[in-house]
Amino acid sequence: MSSPTITDIPAFRFSAVDEPGTDLGFGSEVACGSHKRLLNRDGSFNVVRFGFKPFSALSFYHWSLSVTWPRFLGSLAVGYLAINTVFAVAYLLCGPSAIRGVPAETMGGEFLRAFFFSVETFATIGYGHIAPLGIAANILVTIEAFLNIVCVALATGVVFARFSRPTTKILYSRNAIVAPYRGITALQFRIANTRSSQIIEVEATVILSRLELTDSGIVRKFHDLKLERKRVVFFPLSWTLVHPIDDASPLAGLTEADLTQSNAEILILLTGTDETSSQTVHSRSSYKSEEIVWNASFATIFRRSDKDGILGMDVRRLHDVQRL
Repeated sequence: MSSPTITDIPAFRFSAVDEPGTDLGFGSEVACGSHKRLLNRDGSFNVVRFGFKPFSALSFYHWSLSVTWPRFLGSLAVGYLAINTVFAVAYLLCGPSAIRGVPAETMGGEFLRAFFFSVETFATIGYGHIAPLGIAANILVTIEAFLNIVCVALATGVVFARFSRPTTKILYSRNAIVAPYRGITALQFRIANTRSSQIIEVEATVILSRLELTDSGIVRKFHDLKLERKRVVFFPLSWTLVHPIDDASPLAGLTEADLTQSNAEILILLTGTDETSSQTVHSRSSYKSEEIVWNASFATIFRRSDKDGILGMDVRRLHDVQRL
C-alpha cells in the first residue's frame, strides 16, 4: 500500500470534502487540520469549542461525577464554609441581640459565635447554649434549615452516584509494536485490567487514522484494523491485541517513516460490561507513530507464585519491550 507522502508535495492542501467512511465524528476540518493527536492516551479528545455563552456548557452534575475525589471533597468543604460564613454575616447584620446565650468573648468574638451558631443550625445539631432571638434571626434560621435539607439531599445523591457509577481502569502498554507474526508482521499492543472487579464481554475496535493524498487534496482517512481476536468473554488479567499486517491490511507496505510523515494515529475503543453493576463501560486510548516500536516483541508478564504455584501476571512488566 504505497502512496505519495505529504512531504512529497511542495504546497499541499487539506480537503474539507466529507467522504463516506473517512470520519468518525471529528469533522473533516478538525480531522485534517489538527496538528496534535486526535485522542490523548487518557481517552480525552483534543477538541476545543468556542462561542458558547458563559456557563452555558457548565453541568454541575457532570462535573461532580467526573472530577477527582480530592477536588470533589475539597469543593464540598469550600461550599460548606462559604454557606456558613454568609449566614454568620447575616446574623451579625440582624444586630448584637439577635443571638443569645454564651457570651461572644468566650467563643472568639461576635463573628465566630455567629459562625458556629450557623454551623449548628445548618447541621441541625442544636446544642442549646446559643439560640436566635427576634423575628429576623428566626427567619434566617428557617431559611438555613431549608437550605440544609436541599444541600444534604443533593450532596448525598451525588456521593451515591459517584460510588455506584461503574468505571474502568484499563492499563495500556506504553508502546505498540510491529513484530514478526506467523510468517508476516503484526501490529500489537497490550492491555491489563487493574481493578479487582471483572469486565466481561469485552470488545475492541482499532482504527488507523492517517493523512492521505487524493485528487481533492490531502484528507484524513480512517481505516478499520481487523483484529485476530476482537472480543473476549472474560478479562481478568491481560490481553494482547493483534492486527496481522497481510495484503488486505491498511498498514500493508507502509514503513515507520510513512506513518510518521502521514501523521498516523492508532485509535482504540474498548467496550465491556462491568460484572458488579451489569452496566456498559468504555475505555479509549491511542498510539502515535512515534509510540510504535518496530521489530520488537513484548516481554512475558506471566509468573508463577512461589507460595502456591498459581500462574499470575506481573503488571510492572506490561510495558517491557524487547528489540529483535
